[in-house]
Amino acid sequence: MKNIQTKILLILFIIGIVIILVTGIIFTGILNESNSIIETQISSEQMHNLANMQMEQTKILILCAILVFSCIVLIVGFVIMQTIIKPMDKLILETEKVTNSGNGKLVEVGKRKKRKRKSEVDTLTNIIGVMTGELKQKLNQVDRQRREIEAILEHMNDGILAFDDKGKLLHMNPAAKEMLGLQNEKTFDEIFKKLNVDINMEAILYLQNWTSSEQRVNVEDRIVNIFFAPYKDENDLSSGIIAVLQDITEHVKLDEMRKEFVADVSHELKTPITSIIGYADTLQDGEYDEATTKRFLSVISQEGRRMSNLVSDLLTLSRYDNKKMKRDLTEFDLGELTKKCEEKLKIEIEKKKQNVECYVTADVPPIKADKAGIERVILNVLSNAIKYTGENGNIKIYVGFVYNDAYIKIIDNGIGIPKEDLGRIFERFYRVDKARTREMGGTGLGLSIAKEIIEQNNGSIDIKSEYGKGTEVVIRIPAMKKQN
Repeated sequence: MKNIQTKILLILFIIGIVIILVTGIIFTGILNESNSIIETQISSEQMHNLANMQMEQTKILILCAILVFSCIVLIVGFVIMQTIIKPMDKLILETEKVTNSGNGKLVEVGKRKKRKRKSEVDTLTNIIGVMTGELKQKLNQVDRQRREIEAILEHMNDGILAFDDKGKLLHMNPAAKEMLGLQNEKTFDEIFKKLNVDINMEAILYLQNWTSSEQRVNVEDRIVNIFFAPYKDENDLSSGIIAVLQDITEHVKLDEMRKEFVADVSHELKTPITSIIGYADTLQDGEYDEATTKRFLSVISQEGRRMSNLVSDLLTLSRYDNKKMKRDLTEFDLGELTKKCEEKLKIEIEKKKQNVECYVTADVPPIKADKAGIERVILNVLSNAIKYTGENGNIKIYVGFVYNDAYIKIIDNGIGIPKEDLGRIFERFYRVDKARTREMGGTGLGLSIAKEIIEQNNGSIDIKSEYGKGTEVVIRIPAMKKQN
């Protein structure tokens, strides 16, 4: 680089001397013409003195011009050194460090330089070429990362909206557009005024530590939670806002179900406890005949058993929820188990004079499952059919095999289930007719437990019903493969 500087200064100096000398020659020619005019007006001696004086002045002028120009050249050289040469030298050194620590390309350049003795300009060209290649590689990497981020945002379930500091919409992924039902809205105010969200953009940008940045809105049948956060530039100044949208409809429904479940448990326990305390206090307060005392004690005993059944069902559900219920897998015949369950409920069937028919298809393969759990499910479903079917009603039971599943189908012509209640029939403590179900001794957890048991055994349970006409329940359980 120093050689380049010397060459530049030498060229400038030579050009300057040439310009000065040419200017001096031209100036001397002008003076000679002037002297020829004056020569006719003065003596030869005076003319000689005038010419000598002009020559001396011209020499002095040329020397001063050369001296001034030399100073200018030196100043220009110093400026070039400080503003161009030194930064380029520093750039070369830094580039050598970075490139040598990276892929060693400059090391190879240095070797080629030594072998072929290339000039510093060629070396700089090679360095710039290496830097250009590395810059291109970095740009490709940044572009690849950008495409990856866009793909992630494109397929996210959460919605993402990005705005600049003026409120202009910069990016919106498909999830956000679907959640909010947006059309042609392009600004922060247009979008959130449409949703009736009371949010101040300036407060988020500049007062985020003192302002609530989370909102919950209802969009048609959805509940959407929106979280606002500013993003910053390289100077750590807020330059825009990111809005993250989450569809929390299911979470809200589950939370409401949990609250309803707690309220139902409290109510179910409070009712028998109130009865037990009331009858017990009545017995303590006075003397009653034997028949009255037995009746009171019978109510206490009945309510106590009801509480015991309720607590037992709750514990069962808790074990299934926590995956702590142990399953004793055994191989058994589903048709035989179904007939035994029918025999256990024979007294209830005879009381209501119902006609129960059980059909078992031949060649039903055995199943391997939790026999006690499956028996509990069959008893629960069959007892429900008996309870909600009137006297002289008809109940049909089919046990068969389809594809890879053994199935039990229980059909009755009882009161049926309204269409609006059918989707919630497996919810805990959900009852179609709460008063009637409680009167019949149910806890409201039977079908919930049945569903848990069947799913734990890799099966399924489905219910079809028409109010006033009857109900059909189908239980499927994977069967063992037949031996050839």
